[in-house]
Amino acid sequence: MIEINWSDVINVVSSIAPQLIAIGVVLALAIVVTVAVNRRTVADQATRKLVHAQSWLVFLVAAVVAVAMMVFGPLATLLNNATAERHMLSDETIATANELGAEVQREGITLLKNDNGSLPLSDTNVNVFGWSSTNPVYGGTGSGSLSDTYPTVSLIDGLEEAGITVNDDLTDLYTSYRAERPEVGMWEQEWTLPEPPVSDYSDELIADAQAFSQNALVVFSRPGGEHIDLPTDMGADGLNYTQNSGDYNDYESGEHLLQLSQSEENLLEMVTSDFENVTVVYNGANTLQMDFLDEFPGVDSVIWCPPAGQNGFYALGEVLTGETNPSGRTSDTFVNDLTSTPWWNNFGSFTYDNMSEFAVPDDDPYMPGQTPTFVNYVEGIYVGYKFYETADDEGLIDYEATVRYPFGYGLSYTTFSQEMGDVTYADGTVSFDVTVTNTGDVAGKDVVEVYYNPPYYNGGIEKASANLVAFDKTDLLEPGESQTVTVSFDDDDMASYDTYGAAAWVLEAGDYRISINSDSHNVLDEATVTVPETITFDSEDNTHNGDAVPATNEFASAEGDITYLSRADGFANYAEATAAPSTTLSDELKATFVNNGNYDPADYDNADDTMPTTGADNGVELYQLYGLDYDDPQWDDLLDQLTVDQMRNLIAMAGYGTQAIDSIGKVQQFDVDGPAALNNTFTGVGSIGFPCNTVFACTWNTDIARQFGDVIGRMGLDMQITGWYAPSMNIHRTAFAGRNFEYFSEDGFLSGAMAAEQVAGAREHGIYAFVKHFALNDQETNRWGMLCTWSSEQAIREIYLRPFEIAIKDGGAQAVMSSYNYIGTTYAGAYAPLQQTVLRGEWGFDGMVLSDYFAGFGYQNADQMTRNGTDAMLATIQGTNYTTDDSATAVIAMRDAAHNILYTAVNSWVYADGAPASALPIWQVAAYVVIAVAAVVFILLEVLAVRRYLNRRKAATVAVAGE
Repeated sequence: MIEINWSDVINVVSSIAPQLIAIGVVLALAIVVTVAVNRRTVADQATRKLVHAQSWLVFLVAAVVAVAMMVFGPLATLLNNATAERHMLSDETIATANELGAEVQREGITLLKNDNGSLPLSDTNVNVFGWSSTNPVYGGTGSGSLSDTYPTVSLIDGLEEAGITVNDDLTDLYTSYRAERPEVGMWEQEWTLPEPPVSDYSDELIADAQAFSQNALVVFSRPGGEHIDLPTDMGADGLNYTQNSGDYNDYESGEHLLQLSQSEENLLEMVTSDFENVTVVYNGANTLQMDFLDEFPGVDSVIWCPPAGQNGFYALGEVLTGETNPSGRTSDTFVNDLTSTPWWNNFGSFTYDNMSEFAVPDDDPYMPGQTPTFVNYVEGIYVGYKFYETADDEGLIDYEATVRYPFGYGLSYTTFSQEMGDVTYADGTVSFDVTVTNTGDVAGKDVVEVYYNPPYYNGGIEKASANLVAFDKTDLLEPGESQTVTVSFDDDDMASYDTYGAAAWVLEAGDYRISINSDSHNVLDEATVTVPETITFDSEDNTHNGDAVPATNEFASAEGDITYLSRADGFANYAEATAAPSTTLSDELKATFVNNGNYDPADYDNADDTMPTTGADNGVELYQLYGLDYDDPQWDDLLDQLTVDQMRNLIAMAGYGTQAIDSIGKVQQFDVDGPAALNNTFTGVGSIGFPCNTVFACTWNTDIARQFGDVIGRMGLDMQITGWYAPSMNIHRTAFAGRNFEYFSEDGFLSGAMAAEQVAGAREHGIYAFVKHFALNDQETNRWGMLCTWSSEQAIREIYLRPFEIAIKDGGAQAVMSSYNYIGTTYAGAYAPLQQTVLRGEWGFDGMVLSDYFAGFGYQNADQMTRNGTDAMLATIQGTNYTTDDSATAVIAMRDAAHNILYTAVNSWVYADGAPASALPIWQVAAYVVIAVAAVVFILLEVLAVRRYLNRRKAATVAVAGE
């Protein structure tokens, strides 16, 4: 679930401050009046008592009115969400989800090493070493958290369920050493890797373990989470880490978290010395630096088992015993030295030294005093394997010394052959068959990976020498069985974006090598396709990948004055391009920077705009537009009925759902978070937690991604929600990004193919997915801090937008969540080239764009955002999420945003059967009852006060007369 911190509480209190102040003022006045009238004489007791009563009755009325203004105003959305009816999963859905979760992990677990057939195990007695064996990583934190509603299968449970007997003495050692995993949350992080020093292993314990079995399983884990990247320097000041021993440091200054700690190395040295068959299981979504394997040749086998969700560890035991034959393939490249990667000097925290005038005010609850930060994507298109394969071809690197396990790599307990049929290239389509045969002794699945190597002309358009263009996974093949896989893709899938020449997508003339590979590096078979003449996709009847309009340069403002890595002359500019960045922004670029401190809506008004119709009485209800085209004329009739305040509220309060508008029959709808599960932050209801998206990428199986989307849809219907804040499809640009568990891969095509199936599966049930974070939100460090992301136009289009494009075009995504970072000097949520020109113009997207969590950061401004493509604010409290400008330009933008929100909302399951029933939220019913009771009480007290006053006056008159 999303974590709440004091800054959120402060914002809530700030939103109701006027009402709280009013209550305080009236209370003070009541006290002053009470004290003041007490100074009057006893003879005027009746008047004094009446004034007492009236002052406190006024306070009562004022308090009730103020509270009503709070709950029906700033707190309404929070109360709507918090008091929503709790809808749980059905038993049938739970059973299906549990079964699928384990199956995803079965397909995604990747066997990286298996010397001498050490796996599967011949002896099911296993000594399980490593503290993480008792506290593995199941998922992420923040939006990636798993629900505690349902039981979670531990790693040890998964082994035992598969028939493995573990050494309980080792398990007891670890559980007694530290019971819980250190917290790596959004607001606090402890990076400690608990691992008992080898001195804690008694001679008796090791002797008993050796007698128990010569099989040793060593488990290492690495966590990840929202809002924090993994440390690149474990000696950094302020890093929260507790050493495992007083005799040595786990890490020295300059070492990073994705290296083994000294305690882990000591453990591995002990185990490889004392046991014959040693398997290392790495449990983490971030690729571990596995250079330690050279030091410990006694490690016979290595398994990558990324975060497994609530049921995935069943699969690990099955893989170890051979019940499941591993068929996963790496979604990322494992390198031997992460500090030598091209992005190493340009990832992390960088703050401009000349932008102090743009500092967020010191009283900001989230980022007080923050000045703009930045990150430079200097590697351009050469991300992950695209760099390593191209650098190898150009002679820049020693591939074998640099890469431990290539992208797309994975072993099996059997062997396969792949035979490439004749390749045809006709009418813009490349097609051929691949015959896969199980040539081994046990049943298994294989993956067909298709790459293209385009013609590169020195100094011309940047091109990688290996590019994944198609893939498929076979069925379970018995020994000797074959399956024919048909491969087909369009030639424009091999096009490159030519920024500095045609300013368009271009398929250059020349020979394109089409290959089937066992991974990105090793070719099994190949053929050549010749493109006779250059094709430029620059006309309405010849667009790239079905674009509605031809793409042209839109991201010049995002390139900055950065030197980008180029393949020219064998990467001659490598040292210059990948060096540490300058921290000074040029005056020219600085002049274009915008945040709330210098944004003025009036500067962006168009004097020629005409105020649209509002508040009309056309008699149209939203349900009547279900299934109609986005441009159907009835939409204008419906939108004419909206008032400015209705549009403003619909846009502003879209956190975890969209608001009700009774006048058009719009009911409240609920959205939930979670890339691996559905988590209702307010009601506490959660679904079954699935393995992380990295596992899905490692399956290389789009069918299983589609099944996941189907289950998400079924769980969504059970929980009565309509929107799913997922899938997340930013890129594994680096191994240290804290949210790599939530994203798929370093490759945009693999990411997009998986995401598209998840989206399509959910959509079949009327659940719309918010693909996120759009775009270039590929690190967590300074994610909120006015993070200026600089990238080349070619890299933006070919790498970072690719998965979103596929999810929208092929998956039919109906909603998008924008991102916190800036693109160049403009907040991504207000960057028109991305959200208007590319998303809606080129890709033809008609749905809703939602902001990331709207906390009122110093750059989040609803007016700027709605004018530039963000339709709805992920907010539940009032602030700068409300537009204040009522100009014609602003209202037109609000009308467009309302159109997009309502179009998405109506095309959900809620409206599939006509007008949905509408009911008052339970808190409103309670509020009306309380107000009614308060009114009755007030009237009774008022009557009582007046009667007492009259009686006292009468008594006083009689007393005077008697005297």
